[in-house]
Amino acid sequence: MTRPITAGVDGSQESLAALAWAAREAERRGLALRVVHAWQAHSQEVIAAGIAGDADSQAEWVHGAVTEAVATVTAHHPDLEVTTDVVEGPVADTLVAAAADAEMLVLGSRGHGRIVGFLLGSVGQQVIAATTRPVVLVRAGDQPSSEAAGREVVVGQQGDPEDSADALRFAFETAAERGATVRVVRAWNLPPVFAYSPGSLKLLDEAGGLEPYERKSLAAAVRPWRERFPDVPVEEHVEMGSASQVLLSVAGTAQLMVVGRRAHRTAVGARIGSVAHGMLHHADCPVAVVPHA
Repeated sequence: MTRPITAGVDGSQESLAALAWAAREAERRGLALRVVHAWQAHSQEVIAAGIAGDADSQAEWVHGAVTEAVATVTAHHPDLEVTTDVVEGPVADTLVAAAADAEMLVLGSRGHGRIVGFLLGSVGQQVIAATTRPVVLVRAGDQPSSEAAGREVVVGQQGDPEDSADALRFAFETAAERGATVRVVRAWNLPPVFAYSPGSLKLLDEAGGLEPYERKSLAAAVRPWRERFPDVPVEEHVEMGSASQVLLSVAGTAQLMVVGRRAHRTAVGARIGSVAHGMLHHADCPVAVVPHA
């Protein structure tokens, strides 16, 4: 089944930038674009206070805003197949359901500690943590020029090769469509003394030390993707430091940042992970959060 790229719109500048990004990506990949607006009618108390119109007026405004946004997209991409869905209901639940049938879900983000529109308050974490599909967050200032030649698709790699396979796949597929370089970043820190075991010491000794061991681990994770995408240039980047700090240090040259997220619930509920959290709040480029087992 061919999945569309789905964009959530809510009238904010962030969501309109996300819609434009989604349209360009759908056109590059030869996919349809689905535009979703989820909304809930204001209460009778709010209507009575004159803060909002009645339910019919609210629905009319919503449909008008979506129609205007889609008209802008079709003017720039006349051959793109575009469908729209305006859904009255819980915002987070609607977006999670929309993501389930999508190649990716694209939403607007302000970042720097606050996420607006669809991602206001806990809604953003609910959507990102609950969906099993990639979610891309786009800033209001994003422009097509940010996808120019020389700007890389940056992807974080952690753990064993299978731990980052989904994020690497997403990064290589995106770079292949854009003719971009993939920079694969692996960050490492000195482990505590008690973490050393005879087995781990043997592996480190065979590798020649900690940093060579990390470089070999990164090369092993990237190797199958180099083979699958031989025309995609690759830069392997190994640096000591926290994953968030190292990724942010190279975000300035990125046209897209790709990070993984474990798709499971913890004892305290669904979480997006510290690395994804840091990128969403502090990276200026679009950020793709890719769930994995």
